[in-house]
Amino acid sequence: MIEEDAALRNGSRGLSGQWADAVGVRPRTTERHITVHKRLVLGFAISILALLVVTMIAVLLSVRFEECSTAAAADSPARASGNGSLPGAARLNHDAGEPPGRQEEAPGEEEEWQRRRQPPPWTQLRLPRHLRPLHYNLMLSAFMENFTFCGEVNVQIECLNASRYIVLHAHRVHIEAVQVAEDKLSGAVRVSSFFLYPPNQVFVVVLNRSLEAQRSYNLKIIYSALIENELLGFFRSSYVLHGERRFLGVTQFSPTHARKAFPCFDEPIYKATFKISIKHQATYLSLSNMPVETSVFEEDGWVTDHFSQTPLMSTYYLAWAVCNFTYRETTTKNGVVVRLYARPDAIRRGSGDYALNITRRLIEFYEDYFKVPYSLPKLDLLAVPKHPYAAMENWGLSVFVEQRILLDPSISSISYLLDVTMVIVHELCHQWFGDLVTPVWWEDVWLKEGFAHYFEFVGTDYLYPGWNMEKQRFLTDVLHEVMLLDGLASSHPVSQEVQRATDIDRVFDWIAYKKGAALIRMLANFMGHSVFQMGLQDYLTIHKYGNAARNDLWNTLSEALKKVGKFVNIQEVMDQWTLQMGYPVITIMRNETAGNIVGISQEHFIYDIDAKTTDPDPGSNSYLWQIPLTIAVGNTSHISSEAIIWVSNKSEHHRIAALDETSWLLGNINQTGYFRVNYDIRNWRLLIDQLMRNHEVISVSNRAGLIDDAFNLARAGYLPQNIPLEIIRYLSEEKDFLPWHAASRALYPLDKLLDRTENYNIFNEYILKQVATMYLKLGWPTNNLNRSLVQAAYQHEELRREVIMLACSFGNKHCHQQAATLISDWISSNRNRIPLNVRDVVYCTGVSLMDEDVWEFIWMKFHSTTAVSEKKILLEALTCSDDRNLLNRLLNLSLNSEVVLDQDAIDVIIHVARNPHGRDLAWKFFREKWKILNARYGEALFMNSKLISGVTEFLNTEEELNELKNFIKSYKEGAASSFSRAVETVEANVRWQMLYKEELFQWLRKSLTH
Repeated sequence: MIEEDAALRNGSRGLSGQWADAVGVRPRTTERHITVHKRLVLGFAISILALLVVTMIAVLLSVRFEECSTAAAADSPARASGNGSLPGAARLNHDAGEPPGRQEEAPGEEEEWQRRRQPPPWTQLRLPRHLRPLHYNLMLSAFMENFTFCGEVNVQIECLNASRYIVLHAHRVHIEAVQVAEDKLSGAVRVSSFFLYPPNQVFVVVLNRSLEAQRSYNLKIIYSALIENELLGFFRSSYVLHGERRFLGVTQFSPTHARKAFPCFDEPIYKATFKISIKHQATYLSLSNMPVETSVFEEDGWVTDHFSQTPLMSTYYLAWAVCNFTYRETTTKNGVVVRLYARPDAIRRGSGDYALNITRRLIEFYEDYFKVPYSLPKLDLLAVPKHPYAAMENWGLSVFVEQRILLDPSISSISYLLDVTMVIVHELCHQWFGDLVTPVWWEDVWLKEGFAHYFEFVGTDYLYPGWNMEKQRFLTDVLHEVMLLDGLASSHPVSQEVQRATDIDRVFDWIAYKKGAALIRMLANFMGHSVFQMGLQDYLTIHKYGNAARNDLWNTLSEALKKVGKFVNIQEVMDQWTLQMGYPVITIMRNETAGNIVGISQEHFIYDIDAKTTDPDPGSNSYLWQIPLTIAVGNTSHISSEAIIWVSNKSEHHRIAALDETSWLLGNINQTGYFRVNYDIRNWRLLIDQLMRNHEVISVSNRAGLIDDAFNLARAGYLPQNIPLEIIRYLSEEKDFLPWHAASRALYPLDKLLDRTENYNIFNEYILKQVATMYLKLGWPTNNLNRSLVQAAYQHEELRREVIMLACSFGNKHCHQQAATLISDWISSNRNRIPLNVRDVVYCTGVSLMDEDVWEFIWMKFHSTTAVSEKKILLEALTCSDDRNLLNRLLNLSLNSEVVLDQDAIDVIIHVARNPHGRDLAWKFFREKWKILNARYGEALFMNSKLISGVTEFLNTEEELNELKNFIKSYKEGAASSFSRAVETVEANVRWQMLYKEELFQWLRKSLTH
């Protein structure tokens, strides 16, 4: 392994051991045998020595960690057989996943349920409802030197219906002993047996007699497990400080991984209070949801932290960490203590100060907006090097991957600052939507994720009022993005049935987050923002510390409307948007004979019309929506105020005042609705003419909306291919960022459909022609931005960055020269004078254009920098190379966790796939390494689906489609819905190539000759 890694680092292809042996000079037989014998003797000696060392360590561990085994023996509960001599920290079999003793249900129990002709309760997909947890007392001992922990959990349970079975969740923990007793000192309830049932990740305790209804009992379980080297449950991470590798342990329990850290009732509905104690070496500190109440120091260098009791909460929001971080703190005006914990060097540099300061302000903002105080005495923000997600909103202990919370103002761009800001805004919203009020079940996960995603933009507007996030950036970053996904026949409703654990992972996708947010924004706009806010305040007040379902929200919002004299059945309207997948396209057709009468129709928008037939139950959805269509009439100098028309039928006719021959219609004003709008060709021509003459008559948001709708309607075959390309001709006069951003995002998939075709240069030339004027007007930033000017500079600097990115991406010669000059200056002077806001563009362009030495220089800088924002863009720049050998080298290195962090490897593979020189390499690498990738990321929400989508979304040939289908047949396990979407996407790409590619090129040729 060492040689192979070294070979890869040196850029050579390397040879495996057996091939190296085959190409070497072979020794004579006698010498070979002697060498083998010597190696055997040496190996035997090393084995004996290793055994002695392990024995000594085990003895030492048994002394140091004897408390787990002592606690188990002292209470003498029902014990697993055959492991009484094992010390506490070593009480693990080889996979740490099975308890000792009996691992299957007892034959007698199985026979009893067969006689009843009922399935046993542990085979049900949900926990049986006869028990309810009230309180957990959890005592943990963390052994960071060998990455194990042991625990004792005491659960106070209420029996609702008599039963002699206790069924709760446990997975990959080693159960040592179990005891059940009545709560009021009435003595023990004898345990007959206990076993794991792995298919449902549950642990079953069989009692000698039934628990009685309306009584409380105490369930005690003593167990141990590994602090895993993965991304879920209680796992470990590491960082290097002063040349020394340091380790930390942290939890990630959402959605179903608390059961990996302690036996529990791991469903959102089972809210309980928790009292946590953590024993660890005194060189570490421990954190949990609540503040430390007391710390008990022992003479042997260990300390036990006892944390205050939590409010009622779900298991997946419980959290703890064992680390040797340092912190900075601040306090809100209501006395909430906010601390940011991170690596000591990051704290010393002040990398967490920005996040800490905006967190204090945001808590105060949310308290004022929701009129519900933050519920805990403290909030810790923990920045960790390795984490499966950008962040996790554990109540009182939010965990962030370093890239999404640490920020060095001297080397961070505006876009990086925006990313950090919005992740923090999102997680803090969860302290209300999620932590305080939790969805009843995972089918309504959008109730927390949709709100948090929507408030990313509302909260950022509070911090930076001039950025217009909710009114503008929401469109390109949320609405336009999720409509791409939701326009597939393989999409799903935002609320969908969830039964199995695998289904839970499936609902955490952009439909829940981004479509949920888009529907909430539409709802806020047609209700009115003040009434909407009042309804949210009532919803949180009514359901705090409890659970709620979507109908609870609908009812509360309907009541809020009633208070202002409006009577709208919110449930009736919103059920159509949340319970059926997809969205409509509204088509507005003018009546040629009656000038002010328009026909308005709706249909289910879908990219590949042929894919409609794949719906397994086409009659199950009506694909009709109640649509709040806002509409306005305009002419060359003026646009009317908007009117709202509720469209609920397949086709309707409406009279529009002030509509005449010279005026145009505009629907979905400022794109507040979750639908697309199409028009008759004449109206499109009038809109294009308006944009060319005086685009400012149409609002910024609607200019962006027209661009996105036109490109996507054309891609799906609703519009001629030339219409969107004619629309963007006006961009040479566009001074606002949002329409440029919308055009850039809309052009990107079209570019990827064409970038391997022989006529690509025609498309390339047309786009460069549209960009050239604005590129010359804006020029390049001359120096790094003063951070105090961020708010004023945001729109202008983001526009400049977008135009430079398009110019460099499509081959503007001046842009290429400027990027190469800046890179060369950095290499020669070793001083990075590249403006912050365009560093990613310059790095990528330089790597693409220049020689291997530049790639090696960027690779070296990636390893040497400690600034997480810089590390991210340096790594992504390496994927821009035109050299296929370098791309292959990078792909292979991406799976080495010592070189590329686990969560970043996916981004490397996806970025190589986006590079036309690397698309087939990434696709081949993905197929060859799928087993490794699936094992690493399969359980982590988003990661597999993100990887599958990123690698396949721009495949567009029949050959690649067949490769995808054959690959799926070979590997049937896991990620079925993601692969289904991938097949549909590639089929739509192939179909577009066949039907529309030549039409597009014909128009481009004609346009460029005029």
